[in-house]
Parts: sequence; structure tokens; C-alpha cells
Amino acid sequence: MCAQSNEKNRPVVGRFAPTPSARLHLGNLMCAMLAWLSARSAGGQFRLRIEDLDTTRCPFMGEHTKALLDDLDWFGLDFDGEVLWQSQRTAVYDAYFAKLQEKGLLYPCYCTRAELHAASAPHLSDGVPIYDGRCLARLLSGEPAPTGRKPAYRLRVPDAQIGFFDTVAGDYREHLPTACGDFIVSRSDGVYAYQLAVVVDDALSGVTQVVRGNDLLTSTPRQIYLQRELGFDTPDYFHIPLLVDAKGRRLSKREGDGCMQRVRATYRTPEPVIGALAAALGLLPTPQSVTLRELIPLFDWAKIPRDAVRLPEGF
Repeated sequence: MCAQSNEKNRPVVGRFAPTPSARLHLGNLMCAMLAWLSARSAGGQFRLRIEDLDTTRCPFMGEHTKALLDDLDWFGLDFDGEVLWQSQRTAVYDAYFAKLQEKGLLYPCYCTRAELHAASAPHLSDGVPIYDGRCLARLLSGEPAPTGRKPAYRLRVPDAQIGFFDTVAGDYREHLPTACGDFIVSRSDGVYAYQLAVVVDDALSGVTQVVRGNDLLTSTPRQIYLQRELGFDTPDYFHIPLLVDAKGRRLSKREGDGCMQRVRATYRTPEPVIGALAAALGLLPTPQSVTLRELIPLFDWAKIPRDAVRLPEGF
């Protein structure tokens, strides 16, 4: 099963959906800039969603969230409609969780993180184990559930390949049982997982373009599967490469590379920062001070690098 590039004549709606667990990073800003330019150059709308599902890490309107909103305003990014706060949408996710339950696609999982990591099953690149279905097997055998534990809920995945065409990364497909296994849609603490929330929010917001880092490429087949089960359209995807310094070194959050606090202490206005990113992305021949709106007529996905995006010397 492969989701083809969407050629429908539907209005373009893009979005930026940061998680406010830390100060915005220059790589985050590059992603927001590309998403904004892609939507605006097509005459479309652009929405902002704050992915603050985990309120212990991301308290509502906490320090990092306020800084994030201020950084976006400083950079000149504007948005259409109200800001969407995931922490305020539990009732919405409840309804779609119930739909999956009605279809018999969910089952409780009592495995602890330690048990999963101790298993001999293979692990994903981020260290998360590929789930071996042990709780489903226990459920089907009639074995009683462990006492004293609250379960997470997993979604059964089909024995099928799910693929799609990504405008930047090209064709991509996964066999879900061997790529990730049945995955969590609700955690044991009751917080809904990213995979379910992002699918519901994109669909209900009318999002037709998803621009995000290529570290999320492997999540997309899972999201396409959820979209199909919930009756949602699949947006067009653009998984962009990593932002690196002039020497090709990955920017280090630990060392503060690219942190907006440092960027704004160095540059009093956003135009030089926008120009440096635009040059790195192939939208300008050399870095120069420029506004976001001045880049709209220059934007073209064909210009965007497919490998790492390298910042200019001296930035």
C-alpha cells in the first residue's frame, strides 16, 4: 500500500508544530521557515500548533513556550487562526481513541520500559524496542493481566507494507510488524502518544502539507496507517535534512549551538539570520539581509538540498 503524492486541487494548509521542552533551535526555525514559505508561496494558510501533550515536561504557557512564541514573532512568522494547544484537546483525542477501540484495533499493554529494553527483540535507531506483541499474546491466551499496573494501549498493525512519496526524501516504505511492531497510542499515565495526536490534529486542522525533520521520516507509515483507519486524508510530506555548521558538524544543543537565545544576542534583527538560512537552503546565492516575505517569489522545493543543510562560514 503506497500513498501517492497528492495532486488534488485542494487549498494548501501548512503548519509548524514545536514541542516547548527547551528554547527554540536554529534547526527548528529553518523547518518553520520552509513550511511557511511552502504554504505562502502557494497562496495557502499556515497554522501553529504547540505540542505540549506531556505537561510535566511542557507546562501550559511555561517559560519555554513564552520564549518560543516570542522567537517566532521576532523572526516574522505569522499564522492563520488560533494557536492549537494539544494539552487542551484530551476530549478530542478521547473520541478518536474510542473509534479505534470500536474497531477492535487496541489492546492494553502492561510491559514496563525496563522489561521492553531487557528483551532480546531488535531495537529501533532511537533505542525503542520493536514490540514483540507479548501482551496481545497474553490477552488472546486468556492469561490474567498483571495487578497493580495501569496499562498503555497499543494499536495492532497490519502485515503489510505502507509507503508514500516524500517530496524531499523520495519513495519510502515500511513493513510495520518488523519496522516497529504494534505501537503505543496512549501511555500508561493516560497521556496520548504523539502518533495519535498528530494525526488527529493535522486532519481536523485541514493540514495538507507536513514539513518536518527527516528524523521523523520513519514515523510516517504509522501515521498513514492511523489516517486510513480513522478515515482521514493523507497530507503531502516534506522531510527536510539536518542543519549543520560550515564544517559539516551537527549543531549541539548541549553547547548552545544555534540556540535562539544566542542567535538573538548576536543579531539584533532577524534579516541577517533569514538571509544566512536562505543561502544555506539555496534560495539566495550568498547570505544577505532579507525578510521572509521577500523570499516568497524565490521559493522552490527543487532548490532545497537533499543532504545536510550547511550554514555559511562565519555565521
